[in-house]
Amino acid sequence: MSDNLYLAYDYPLLGAFWTMMWIFLWIMWITLLFRVLGDVFRDDSLSGWGKTGWTFFMIIMPFLGIFVYLVARGRDMGKREHQAARARQESLDAYFQGRAGTDGPADELTKLSELKSRGVLTETEFQHAKQKVLAS
Repeated sequence: MSDNLYLAYDYPLLGAFWTMMWIFLWIMWITLLFRVLGDVFRDDSLSGWGKTGWTFFMIIMPFLGIFVYLVARGRDMGKREHQAARARQESLDAYFQGRAGTDGPADELTKLSELKSRGVLTETEFQHAKQKVLAS
């Protein structure tokens, strides 16, 4: 019976807790690294040399680079992210407005009906235009 290897017995509960804690902190740090790098490249007020400097600093000294960036420029990170989200939303809204703004057959028929009710079109002209709209 002594030939069996009991791994759970050799790895105490506190060791498992610390391992999970280090994995969580590592994932959190990786997420923070990508958010900060995204903010560096999203910022329009930062020059190309400034972006290069911050990126180089974060690659050479990752922990110190991220913490210094958060202290120096972290206050405006939320504002820049909010502006980028607003710009994306406005772009999406403009795209959908452009797509929805095209006149379909229902809009054409409504316009023809209004022209007929105002007396601009006669009944035969209205029927002919309606047939053209429905045929297309």
